[in-house]
This record gives sequence, structure tokens and C-alpha cells, in this order.
Amino acid sequence: MDTLTPAEVAQRLGVSANKVRQLLRDRKLMAVPGSGNSKIPADFLQDGVILRHLPGLLTVLADGGFSDEEAFAWLFRDDDSLPGTPVQALRDDRHTEVTRRAQASAL
Repeated sequence: MDTLTPAEVAQRLGVSANKVRQLLRDRKLMAVPGSGNSKIPADFLQDGVILRHLPGLLTVLADGGFSDEEAFAWLFRDDDSLPGTPVQALRDDRHTEVTRRAQASAL
């Protein structure tokens, strides 16, 4: 998995690094758990923006009882019913399927 620093994400989004840190705090974006917010998956960005439905999906996972580690693992786990990973499905604009699966997976 390719990761980016907050400064690299800021550059790609055209915002400040402080704004990226705020997005992380507000759970609109997620860093690799345990990386201290220093590694953000490049797959969370597409065409210079955050994946459109990622912030809402992160909220669904948190509301469903997922810890950051569990949510991150779920986002990148292959799911034969999608097929692929939930992140890839978001990138392919199949957000409804992913959100439905996240709700069904609530802990």
C-alpha cells in the first residue's frame, strides 16, 4: 500500500498540512493506525480530492463499534462479494454496496 505524509496529502488536495491534520481529527480522513497520523493511504485520494464517500463510511464504521484498527483492516480486506476491497469499491463509485456491508458488519 502506498502511503503519503500529511504534507504530501496537503499538496495533492491544495490545502495546508494543518487542514489535513484537522481532517484526520474530524475522521474525514484516516491514517494507518499506529503511524501517528504520519502515513495516509494514497488510495484515500482520487483526482485531487478525498474519496467522496470515505468520510461517511468512516462514520458508519465508528458508529458500528469498529476501532480505528478494525475499520482500517476492514477497508483493505478483500471481499469476494464486492469483489475487491471496500476502498477499491469506493474508488469505483460503488459506495452504496460498501456502506451496506459496513452497516451489516457492525460489531
